[in-house]
Amino acid sequence: MIVARVIQGLGGAIFPLAFGIVRDEFPPQRVAGGIALISGLLGVGAGLGIILAGPILAHLDYHWLFWIPLAVIAVTTLATVLVIPESPVRAPGEVDWSGAVLLSLWLISLLVAISEAPTWGWLSGRTLGLLAAAVVLALAWIRVEMGSRSPLVDIKMMRLRGVWTTNLAGFLLGFGMYSSFVLIPQFVETPVSNGYGFGSSVTQAGLFLIPSTIAMMVASPLGGRLSGRFGSKVPLVLGSTITMLAFVLLAMAHSAHWQVYLAALLLGVGVGFAFASMANLIVEAVRPDQTGVATGMNTVMRTIGGALGGQVAASILAASLLADGLPNERGYTLSFVIMALALAAGVIASLAVPGGRPHHLSAVTSAAPQPSVE
Repeated sequence: MIVARVIQGLGGAIFPLAFGIVRDEFPPQRVAGGIALISGLLGVGAGLGIILAGPILAHLDYHWLFWIPLAVIAVTTLATVLVIPESPVRAPGEVDWSGAVLLSLWLISLLVAISEAPTWGWLSGRTLGLLAAAVVLALAWIRVEMGSRSPLVDIKMMRLRGVWTTNLAGFLLGFGMYSSFVLIPQFVETPVSNGYGFGSSVTQAGLFLIPSTIAMMVASPLGGRLSGRFGSKVPLVLGSTITMLAFVLLAMAHSAHWQVYLAALLLGVGVGFAFASMANLIVEAVRPDQTGVATGMNTVMRTIGGALGGQVAASILAASLLADGLPNERGYTLSFVIMALALAAGVIASLAVPGGRPHHLSAVTSAAPQPSVE
């Protein structure tokens, strides 16, 4: 399973590569919409996978959770070879193996510490030791990258205001979004006899995420149009705000089905807007040859935020268990409040992003000199 997950992770490079091809191949007026749609599909795929898992397990067996995606990926691979054009942009350079190893090591240390913290304890020696190792390795990685002739990640690029503020917003948005994939299904599956929850089956719990998935599919291209007309900062601020409101609603009212459905709908709209705009903001802030690395690091920041948000929620629920082994309602309410606060910080980070031009204008000037580092 671990080897398979490593191989699966290598496939995650398709998103930054897709952004690069869109930027290279699409006419300027269609770049924002294309990037927005691809960004939205990242969230749609995650939500759709959770929704379909229940029916697959109920009517088939767990092996089909792997066979069905394999068939889809096989078709996708064939379509990629036959349909997608090769990007004409080339950025010659050497593979920065030392940077790749250090980046992998500090990410592994950080994510293992976050993932195991609910079991080990946040203040245990193993957790604190891995977190300290992650900090040391990250600092070593930065030093190596700054001294490299062909760095894996250009640290100067990461320090651009348009890049680091967008990455911070992505981290906070991931913190809230991915925690919802844990909190909402577990909440609705809780037996009614516990004083809250709806006693839903795994399949029924997945249905509560359908509004999010549909909303993301609609909001992502709409966010691209907003980027084209008003600049990409506007949908990012809107998306962060709407996502925050979804968790505010869940914290204040979650006793009826419609309240959870409405919160899921708001979550999908907010994430669709924000994901679409973040990729466009990154693309607008960097040179064409930096598109893949810059958008890839934004995805990494969202992933780290998601891992941390999910484990923070899990720790809160684990600390509020009742005699029957299920969390009490206060645990869920506190989790929703913390996610709302994280998204409020995300709104502030979004407001700190430099005001972007409409995308058809920024695409024309993408080869202009980079802004000064702030």
